[in-house]
Amino acid sequence: MATVISDTPVKLRASGTVGERAHWAVGVLGWLVALAMFFPIAWMVLTSFKSETDAIATPPLLLFHPTLEGYAEVQSRANYLLFALNSVIVSVGGTALALLFAVPAAYSMAFHPTRRTRGTLLWMLSTKMLPPVGVLIPIYLLFRNLGLLDTRIGLIAIYMLMNLPIVVWMLYTFFKEVPKDILEAGRMDGANQRDEIRHLLLPLAMPGIASTGLLSLILCWNEAFWSLNLTSHAAAPLTQFIASFSSPEGLFFSKLSAASTMAIAPIMVLGWISQKQLVRGLTFGAVK
Repeated sequence: MATVISDTPVKLRASGTVGERAHWAVGVLGWLVALAMFFPIAWMVLTSFKSETDAIATPPLLLFHPTLEGYAEVQSRANYLLFALNSVIVSVGGTALALLFAVPAAYSMAFHPTRRTRGTLLWMLSTKMLPPVGVLIPIYLLFRNLGLLDTRIGLIAIYMLMNLPIVVWMLYTFFKEVPKDILEAGRMDGANQRDEIRHLLLPLAMPGIASTGLLSLILCWNEAFWSLNLTSHAAAPLTQFIASFSSPEGLFFSKLSAASTMAIAPIMVLGWISQKQLVRGLTFGAVK
């Protein structure tokens, strides 16, 4: 009788090897992409510790004598704390105001949709496709007539309007993942609409709300177009602080790098601290 030897273990071993190779390949590719994205930031931080001569040297210097000359010059020429305070106020204010309007709007469209809900959502999102420069002149004239130029209130309003479509869309997506049965049970127990939102919906969707707020905060912090055109000094945030270190003769790379490092440091620290919450919120409802 012939002996039949199964090749199943060999096939399993081969498939396991291929899977491990694919896993390693994806991991290496991920690290390469991450390093490519992080390289400009690392180079900027490195340049901030160079002298101006070393910063413009050709070819670029990897070995140099570190100095705090750029940071000292930045501190002497501008009040960093004032710009940072303005950034915190307008970013937090714009985000809080956007959430205040977006929560009831997203709730209404998620749990009480009409035939126009989808069209309204698409129309709101389409406003993000308009280049900001297209409405700069009417917005500038409106702010001038209302006395909102170079004011924190003006920047908070424009930041809120800028991020409101994205905030509504994200909250709408998160609210749709909340089981309706829980809200219906609350209504049967006598909860009115305000109690339903406050005690049932918001706690259940809090990870999504937190991640939406963090994203809006980052977008407000990094916004440069409106801050450069609608502010000059009193309400200028850190984006204006960076732009102030350019000159007609050219860019001072060491000082600009130092100013940019000081500007992005707070939001990078916040992002690093809240990364788990951000990932948890962005994956909210993805696994049933």
